[in-house]
Formats: sequence, C-alpha cells, structure tokens
Amino acid sequence: MLAMLHPFIEFGFMRRALVACMALSLSATPLGVFLLLRRMSLVGDALSHAVLPGAAIGYLISGLSLVAMGVGGIIAGLSVALLSGAVSRYTPLKEDASFAGFYLGSLALGVTLVSLRGSSVDLLHVLFGSLLAVDNPSLLLVSSIAAVSLLLLALIYRPLVIDAFDPGFLRAQNRWTALLVHGIFLILVVTNLVAGFQVLGTLMCVGLMMLPAAAARFWGRGLPGMIASAMILALIASLSGLIASFYLSLPAGPAVVLSAAMLFFISILVGPRGGIFRLRPFSVGKEKV
Repeated sequence: MLAMLHPFIEFGFMRRALVACMALSLSATPLGVFLLLRRMSLVGDALSHAVLPGAAIGYLISGLSLVAMGVGGIIAGLSVALLSGAVSRYTPLKEDASFAGFYLGSLALGVTLVSLRGSSVDLLHVLFGSLLAVDNPSLLLVSSIAAVSLLLLALIYRPLVIDAFDPGFLRAQNRWTALLVHGIFLILVVTNLVAGFQVLGTLMCVGLMMLPAAAARFWGRGLPGMIASAMILALIASLSGLIASFYLSLPAGPAVVLSAAMLFFISILVGPRGGIFRLRPFSVGKEKV
C-alpha cells in the first residue's frame, strides 16, 4: 500500500495529476451516464473532437494559453452541437450522420491549424494532453468546472431524468423547459470535455467520461447506483492508471484511459448485473453448477 501511495507523497506533479483526474471523475462521469441513457454515447466523442478547432485558434492567438484555448474550445464545441442539431432538424440528415460530418471536419481543421504554427510536440500535447504537466492554473480551472457542473447537474437532475426516459412527456409539459434542460446539459458536456482536454487531450478526454459510465451499467442498481458506480470506477481507473504510468514508464493520460477500458471489459465479463459469467449459471444436464 505504501509503495502505491509513494509517488503521490513524494512528487507534487503526481498529486496534481491525481486531483485533476479525481475532479473529472466526479463531474464528467455522471454526464456520461446520461449520454448513455439518451443513446448519445458517440455524441460525446464527436464533441471532444469538435473543441479542437477553437482550442487551436486560441493556441494560434496566444500560444499554449489556458484561458484562450479553453474559451475557444467551449465556443467551438457549442457551435458544432447547435449546428448539428439544426442540420438534423431542418434537413433529412440524421443526427448521428450530422455529428459525424461536423466532428470529422473539426478534427481535420484543428490538426491543420495547430500544425500551421506549432511543432509535432505541440500537436501531440493538444491531441493527447500532458497529464503530468498539470499546473496550478489548470488544476484550478478543472476543479472549478467540476464544482459548477455538479451544482448545475443537481439543479436540473429531475427534468434531466424525465428527459432521458420520457422526453415526449417533458416536452408536453413545457417545451421551453425541455429546451433549456437540453441546452444546459450540452453546455455541461462541452465544458467538461474542455476541462478534460486540458488534462488528457482531445483524443483521450472522452474516455474518462464514457468508459466508467458504460461499465457502471453492470454494477449499479437504478440511476443513482449507476452514477455512484461510474464515479467509483473512474476514481479507481485514475489512481491505478497513474500508478501504472509511474512504475511502468507509460504515458499518464493513455494509462488512465486504458485502466478505465480494462475495468469496462472486466465489468462485461463478471459484472453482477448482466455480466457474461453472471448472466446465468452454467448447467450440465438439469443440474446447476
């Protein structure tokens, strides 16, 4: 146990990385659960790529400025979300195809913009993050976004649950409430992806949002149980990923997401609520074993 905690006791950069991952685990994974319930899992992936052009423009203007890249990422992500929704509503194109078109274009545009001024090192920093280089301003931004996200999520929790399970009922009660709740939810998703982008990069940040949420389906009973399970799994993935990165000399961000993926596959196999080996007892003839 002491050997596991040694990196966090000895090194400040490990402590900052752990706190940043813990903040994301507590704020992003509940949003991942709601994306899962609304069958919008791939929308999170699309929006994580959609923030890249805005972050790249902020990078071109101010270099590796936390504020400029964060504001640019939020504007770009919300713009893609609104444009995709408008295209799917006013044209025959379905929402998934609309998001796919916008996110692929956004990814290509963002990589191009970063490459215009930066080196390959800068491009890797934007795409994959630099978890072990998290500084105090980045940590403050991530923690602030996490705190505000949890507060807003608590305020819209009831209508968000209704919208996830019976969106027609909420729209019938009050159309503007449904639109407001959906808008706040998308804003929370984008801002958490921007916070994750500061830590894990645009290609990795959605992993900590969606993988624990998907794994929680095999552990939690009911929505509160799923949300709690997702948070716990994300915290375990953050801690184990950082420990593995320290002792095995692995890149920290991918190690955290890989730990979350391993927990997801373990949940599929042995999760008590629908796991492959827990789904039904193995039987020989008429006798159960």
